[in-house]
Amino acid sequence: MVRGVGCGRRHTVFLLEDGTVYTCGCNDLGQLGHDRARKKPEQVMALDAQNIVAVSCGEAHTLALSDKGQVFAWGQASDGQLGLSSMEECMRVPRTIKSLSEVHVVQVSCGYRHSLALSRRGHIFSWGQNRYGQLGLGKEGPCILTPQVIQSLQGIPFAQISAGGAHSFALTMSGAVFGWGQNKFGQLGLNDNNDRCFPTLLKTLRSQGVVYICCGENHTAVLTKEGGVFTFGAGGYGQLGHNSINHEINPRKVFELMGNVVTQVACGRQHTLAFIPSSGKIDSFGLGGNGQLGTRHTSNRISPAPVKGQWRAYNDPTQIESETEKFYTVKRIYAGGDQSFAHFHCLLDGPPPDDLRIRHSDQHVLSLNFDLIQKWLSHGHGRLSPETTVEIDDIFSSASCLNGSFLSTSHPDHYRTSSKCSGVDMNMARLLFNKLIQPDYPHISQQIADCLGRHLIPNLCSSPPDIEALRLYLILPECPLFKNPNSYITLTIPFAKAVIYLGNAPIKVLGNWWSCLDPAVYQGLVELYKEVIVYLLRMQKIGISPSEQRSFTCFLSTCLKFLEILYSVNEQAGQIILYDKFYIHELEDLVDIRSDYVTWIQHQMFSMAIDSQVNLCKYPFVFDAQAKTMLLQTDAVIQMQMAVDQAERQNLSSLFLSGGMVESVNPCLILMVRRENVVEDTMEVLRKSKNVDYKKPLKVIFVGEEAVDAGGVRKEFFLLIMKELLDPKYGMFRYYEESRLIWFSDKTLEDTDLFHLIGVVCGLAIYNLTIVELHFPVALYKKLLKKTPTLEDLKELMPVVGRSLQELLDYTDDVEETFCLNFTITVENFGETEVFELVPNGINIAVNNHNRQDFVNAYVDYIFTLSVAPLFTAFYDGFHKVCGGKVLELFQPNELQAMVIGNTRYDWKELEKNTKYKGEYWPEHPTIKFFWNVFHELPLEKKKQFLLFLTGSDRIPILGMKSLVLVIQPTGGGENYLPVAHTCFNLLDLPKYTSQENLKEKLLQAIEHNQGFNLA
Repeated sequence: MVRGVGCGRRHTVFLLEDGTVYTCGCNDLGQLGHDRARKKPEQVMALDAQNIVAVSCGEAHTLALSDKGQVFAWGQASDGQLGLSSMEECMRVPRTIKSLSEVHVVQVSCGYRHSLALSRRGHIFSWGQNRYGQLGLGKEGPCILTPQVIQSLQGIPFAQISAGGAHSFALTMSGAVFGWGQNKFGQLGLNDNNDRCFPTLLKTLRSQGVVYICCGENHTAVLTKEGGVFTFGAGGYGQLGHNSINHEINPRKVFELMGNVVTQVACGRQHTLAFIPSSGKIDSFGLGGNGQLGTRHTSNRISPAPVKGQWRAYNDPTQIESETEKFYTVKRIYAGGDQSFAHFHCLLDGPPPDDLRIRHSDQHVLSLNFDLIQKWLSHGHGRLSPETTVEIDDIFSSASCLNGSFLSTSHPDHYRTSSKCSGVDMNMARLLFNKLIQPDYPHISQQIADCLGRHLIPNLCSSPPDIEALRLYLILPECPLFKNPNSYITLTIPFAKAVIYLGNAPIKVLGNWWSCLDPAVYQGLVELYKEVIVYLLRMQKIGISPSEQRSFTCFLSTCLKFLEILYSVNEQAGQIILYDKFYIHELEDLVDIRSDYVTWIQHQMFSMAIDSQVNLCKYPFVFDAQAKTMLLQTDAVIQMQMAVDQAERQNLSSLFLSGGMVESVNPCLILMVRRENVVEDTMEVLRKSKNVDYKKPLKVIFVGEEAVDAGGVRKEFFLLIMKELLDPKYGMFRYYEESRLIWFSDKTLEDTDLFHLIGVVCGLAIYNLTIVELHFPVALYKKLLKKTPTLEDLKELMPVVGRSLQELLDYTDDVEETFCLNFTITVENFGETEVFELVPNGINIAVNNHNRQDFVNAYVDYIFTLSVAPLFTAFYDGFHKVCGGKVLELFQPNELQAMVIGNTRYDWKELEKNTKYKGEYWPEHPTIKFFWNVFHELPLEKKKQFLLFLTGSDRIPILGMKSLVLVIQPTGGGENYLPVAHTCFNLLDLPKYTSQENLKEKLLQAIEHNQGFNLA
């Protein structure tokens, strides 16, 4: 039974199923490997002891591959094509290629005078003639006598290699095609005729799902998984099958084979064969002078024509009319030189034809799969067998092997691999890794950890040659070893280092792939590195020797930079997971955050850089709300202290300078205002204040009221002034009914000074840690942080308009015809309709499928920026006059919003739990039980009114309910008195009511009349 056929220029090699090799044909240069008859196949006895599994022929040399992965060579040797390290004319007896003896080879392929080999670990070796760069080593020139690894292809999972006359190809597991060598006729398919000495990707074939490549002398044919055939290169004899004799420099589909599913192709020197299993027939085209087309004549064919013969499709149900009539069912076709072969059988129950679209696992790089893992586990309880050890070593030391593992077979399958699709089945990766790494199999886990830590990760390249070489960056973190603290230093951190050293292009691809992950998987990756950072910080707190400090700093910096990359990807993808999932809540206990901030500020101010220290403030996304509030407080204290110090220095100077030259300065910013004239009074004080005054602690005095400002008066001041400024009578803001939000009114009649004042007030509120009522969308806080609002922000402010614009973007038919839009916006102001152009000459630019995104961007920009530019600029300047500085860089827009207006994540049970009691009150006191019964029964609006009554705001601080501590104390006077709130202290005077009904009545009366401060 024939297993394979190799065809040289003038000789042929037959491989039988039992592993024996027979040759026939020309033997001038020893290419037969024996000295017996040439006209009929004779066994190559020198290989009798070997089990040969594959053969390949060059012009006058032959390679044979054994089941042990060893390569034997014989024939012409003048160009080094035998890889035997010595320059001889020929070698008449098969010899082992010793330099490959330590390599397990799975494929060999011969060009005319050069050779290729693919190892189980994914390395491609080349040797022999290199006149046209066909060895892919980066240079053209003299022949290479011994096999060399093509370094530029490291890490790619290869499925096949193929060599032509003086050109070479390598095909990846997912159908990417790399070509190099001679390109005189366009046989590399690269849209030109320039030779290549480096492997070059055929981008035009990337999405075609190529599964097999074969090469002629100067032409190439590829087979796709859908059964299509593309050809390119020399076409002078019609060998491309395009019904012409033109050369093709780009891959072109063979039109006359379309409609048929082709499962085998083969290239001779200048002819091509294609097998169609549905009919059982072989088509041929190209040079026919020696009868190699099988058409029973010697003319050339420029388009596919059937090879003559009694062909029959496998399992054809049609009855054979005559028992004497012979029919042949093809198993495999071969071509080479000027000859063609069809391996066939006549039996009805014979084997099915080979399908070259189906790969055999022993012919490409080793990959991790269920069967292999099962085999390891069945022998893995004790010491590992040598075979298992080698297999584990091969896979986990090889980037190629891991990159070829866990490939997706569901839609989109791995043949759709691109910069947007990894082709990896992450669920399979997780399941198989968890099956493999188990406590019951410590030897396997240890072996894998050693391979990854010693061989794979340290040798990862910063600029991988192809996107398929990036898959392991997705896969490896799924391995449970990475989550083991014992492996943090040897695996998890070095892996992160490899990622951060990747160039911009691979990082961008990896970012695209990460953004397509299931959010839970992405969060798992984030959590892993948060845990590593906490682990390192705990080590630091316990104590690290000076000699280890540099390494520790490097480890911590690496993990933070990796997390920074993940955070950046998360933001660019529109938040795969919420930004607060990056918070490391343990930081407050492990790091002196205030000291870190001060050091960071010093670095910023004086451009200092200390290698031995990592500033966490460079990575603000790890700080939770509590930590950022602490940083804001720290910054406020620093700024206020500087302002106070300056004031005290000025006051000190005034004591010694005659004539009262220097005016005494108050160390606080005092706002003395009348309740009925709060806006004008505030503007007057702030107009007279210097910038440095805004940094001072704020004290508010309401004229005619006795309350001392311990915080509560300040809180009410902010409530009153914001309520006044946002009053419709000023017309400064437009209210959007549907979203209940406001935005700057582009037709306000008010001066920009008022917008400046609101900005200052917001800044003062943040700086003095007081929350205010300000119903702006998140877009405001984005703009304050110099971030650009998006369509999502417009959806928040104007839901109907936002949804309409989204529909415009999602529309699949003709946008111009359906929507009839141009680059203008229609706005209603004071009952009049106005039209504004979004771009110059916008009224004459129709919105179509190509420019609709530009239209949406311009629309959003108009609403949030162009239409209100002077108003927002005034607001921005006022805000930054108080809050400008580095500390703002640490905040997210949503976090800044929560700092200004608090949040509404109410937890009323938490409020009850945190409440403290004075005097004879305690949690089980009857009046207190009445109070909480009444409170919990109140509707949400009344509960919010209670908060406003007691704390000065109906929202809760950014830190949540846990930071809001109420104090309830008994008061004399009897049941007819109302509860009294000391807003400054969040203190409630609660009379000892004896009935729940009376308490409810008096509480509701109190919270509905809550304006004004008096000492109770």
